[in-house]
Amino acid sequence: MYKEKIEAYIDAHRQEMIEDICSLCRINSEKMPYKAGMPFGEGTFQALEKALSIAEGYEFHINNYDNYVGTVDLNNGSRHLDILAHLDVVPAGEGWTVTEPFAPVEKDGKLYGRGTADDKGPAVAALYAMRAVKELGLPVTKNCRLILGTDEECGSSDIAHYYDEEPEAPMTFSPDGAFPVVNIEKGGLAGHFTREFEASTELPRLLSIEAGIKVNVVPGKAYAVTEGLDLSDLCDLAREVEKETGVDYQIKADGDKALITAVGKGAHASTPEEGVNALTGLLVLLNKLPFAPCGQMDAVRDLLELIPHGDTCGEGLGIKMSDDLSGSLTLAFSLLNVEEGYLEGTFDSRCPLCANEENVLKVAKKKMADKGFTMTNTSMRPPHHVNGDSDFVKTLLNAYERYTGLKGECQSMGGGTYVHELKNGVAFGASMPGTDNKMHGADEFAVIDELLTAAKIFAQVIVDLCK
Repeated sequence: MYKEKIEAYIDAHRQEMIEDICSLCRINSEKMPYKAGMPFGEGTFQALEKALSIAEGYEFHINNYDNYVGTVDLNNGSRHLDILAHLDVVPAGEGWTVTEPFAPVEKDGKLYGRGTADDKGPAVAALYAMRAVKELGLPVTKNCRLILGTDEECGSSDIAHYYDEEPEAPMTFSPDGAFPVVNIEKGGLAGHFTREFEASTELPRLLSIEAGIKVNVVPGKAYAVTEGLDLSDLCDLAREVEKETGVDYQIKADGDKALITAVGKGAHASTPEEGVNALTGLLVLLNKLPFAPCGQMDAVRDLLELIPHGDTCGEGLGIKMSDDLSGSLTLAFSLLNVEEGYLEGTFDSRCPLCANEENVLKVAKKKMADKGFTMTNTSMRPPHHVNGDSDFVKTLLNAYERYTGLKGECQSMGGGTYVHELKNGVAFGASMPGTDNKMHGADEFAVIDELLTAAKIFAQVIVDLCK
């Protein structure tokens, strides 16, 4: 019921919806230093202010929770359905080719720019779903609330602040995943470790390594500085190692020093197999160089044994596992800083339902300790699972099938969304199966037709659940 009206409304507002998405994506809403009244910095504040202004312009009632979270209410009825989206983004990074990160552009049916897919585009799609329901006068008596957060990428302290004041709705979905329905979000272990060693003075030697921008991003670039190596030999070896790793090594001389930049392919840490890890690729090259024996290089070699290049399942750490419902454990070596007498690093592991502290945390800690590393973690994030046979999930799947003609079924993912801690929350949209929108990478994009379809599905779901 109402499918034709909903489709006609969303199609008629296509360009307006794109313009609203672009107005948000022009704002750099990476997390920035705190300012008075701006808990996550100026960029997220501006994005929230803009989004609430857009919603208010469409005559929705809005509310601002201390610039942590903003809300948009469909009506004055009892809260029955929450839609959780976020306006913050991961750092822009390098390697953009279609457009600059915060200069969104439409090309070949896609909208390019940081945040177009994660999560400003889907947030606006949800807003337009609410517009369709309201402006078409579709019969709903219960309230649907769109909740717009500003710290999802860096810990979700924003949504914790919101739920300190507000109860959960009976049902919640986040358009921050993929269709059909993600009813399982894997648990997580952000394995932080350190190691100390005596600084090396004998040449040739490694001076430093710097790699990674965020724990949940596979590094697309990694950097090292060496001293005392023959530049010609270094370049020759790098060309050979490129064939092994798929990583490009760019080498620049600076007196007796060499600056090495390893260039791989960034990816979201929940899907590390889609990237080429520049960090582990850099370690492979460094491990083959003729450095003088030292504790620092011993540590580098040990790291490469624990997390080999191409190991995205935790096999080196002894935590490889899988189950039928949630799939396989994944692992990304995402952060590393090596100095003359100290190193610090973090790996990001997404853990299936069968994982626990006994078979993951304790095993990884022991493996690290056996190699001389101190892993500081004392706990891990549990997985999230909502019954796929519930009326709520079935309603979502029915709407998805009706508007796409595709089979609707539940699935799991390694990425975590706002609903991870909610009793009855799932991820629902906004990308379609098989679409790789380069989330968290360069040239992030959203397929415009998919956003339009998502808005139509969301509108139908609001009617079905809030009537």
